Amino acid sequence: MYTKEQKEAALELYHQLGSVTAVVRKMGYPTRETLHLWIKTEGKLKNKRKEMELVNTVEHPRNPPAETKISIIKRCFEYGESVKSVSEETGYTRATIYSWRKKYLKEGAAGLMNTKNIQPGKLEPGNPPDPKDEEIQGLREQVLQMRMEIDILKESIGLLKKDLGVDAASLKNREKVVVINALKDKYPLPDLLKSLGMAKSSYYYQKSIMACPDKYTALRKKIEGLFRDSQGRYGYRRLHGSLRNEGIKVSEKVIRRIMSEGGMSVKTRKHRKYNSYKGEITPAVPDLVKRDFHSDKPNQKWLTDITEFALPAGKVYLSPIVDCFDGMLVCWRIGTSPDASLVNGMLDEAIGSLSPDEHPIIHSDRGCHYRWPGWIQRMDSAGLLRSMSRKGCSPDNAACEGLFGRLKNEMFYNRDWMDVSIKEFIHVLDGYLMWYNEKRIKQSLGYKSPKGYRQSLGLVA
Repeated sequence: MYTKEQKEAALELYHQLGSVTAVVRKMGYPTRETLHLWIKTEGKLKNKRKEMELVNTVEHPRNPPAETKISIIKRCFEYGESVKSVSEETGYTRATIYSWRKKYLKEGAAGLMNTKNIQPGKLEPGNPPDPKDEEIQGLREQVLQMRMEIDILKESIGLLKKDLGVDAASLKNREKVVVINALKDKYPLPDLLKSLGMAKSSYYYQKSIMACPDKYTALRKKIEGLFRDSQGRYGYRRLHGSLRNEGIKVSEKVIRRIMSEGGMSVKTRKHRKYNSYKGEITPAVPDLVKRDFHSDKPNQKWLTDITEFALPAGKVYLSPIVDCFDGMLVCWRIGTSPDASLVNGMLDEAIGSLSPDEHPIIHSDRGCHYRWPGWIQRMDSAGLLRSMSRKGCSPDNAACEGLFGRLKNEMFYNRDWMDVSIKEFIHVLDGYLMWYNEKRIKQSLGYKSPKGYRQSLGLVA
């Protein structure tokens, strides 16, 4: 409707007056809506064309050599890579790549050559290719396939730290993408996908996911720090509780996945326990606890037993007293012999911590240490009640047995004690028991340590 000169004149007058209404009244055209549209689109077409111009540099020429064009075409239409992905990687638009393909199919490699760069010279006819024997070609393909499978296994072992007998088809999709990215410059993408049993759509999906930043980066570092501080003793539940105590809310499933990906696992080991039963030395007393390890306040029910640590340097024995109220270790003694002095010294220290009106039940197994005259005399003098498990029935003292199991899993098993002396081991064990009372959190206590739990109730300062 309007010529280019009319449009430019209207826009020039608008820039002078600054009013759409004044321009329409003075020039008699166009409508207010049309002038608003001209103002809105002014200069945009020119800028858009400028943005679409391809940067022409030595490293990235606007018209690259024929070898570069053929390489890009093969990646897209022979090796099966996404045209969009290759376009973003190389910087040439998809329309350009499709245009090169059309010329290549119509005119061959000559159609992709840059005529400005062709140097004149003498043309010599080439030698026709020799016909290839089908059997030789088949053997070459088999060798190539075997080489590719070997390289896949090597990358699986080297990059993913898999075992030597790994089956490449059993890898996770994320792991397959890592292997493919390492080998795609050496082998065609369709062949790699076929060998690994992976769909092309799954490959590009996983590749896009892996390109996204990890939203759990900070959380991973936090979990690794907590796991390291616990010396590999905390599983996902106590890590979840530790994070919750610090105000970090996250699903337990996320913690399990992060631990699995980071190779963080709590190692355990079965071991034959020490047995202190020496026969019916003195009359046994009844079981007053009856597997009820609950207590309403401290110093109502105590549990005790002896456990053995077999070291290359010798054997060490631990005799603790456990309070059923919160699992607090009232006291403990560590020695190199499970004799009367070990348990009697522990009992004397425990009695010294009681107030005059406290007379707890002390529950033990039927070991000889708790049936000797020295133990019985100390119990009677302090007014303490004796309680014993049934013969050969460890569940009757399950809470104390559970303490020993946790202690050995977290501190003793799966560690090399070859060059550790007995004195050094006793120091390590004593440090762990102090940490157990003051720092180690328990789910049953609301993810607090025994000492922290008593402090929260105002029972200790």
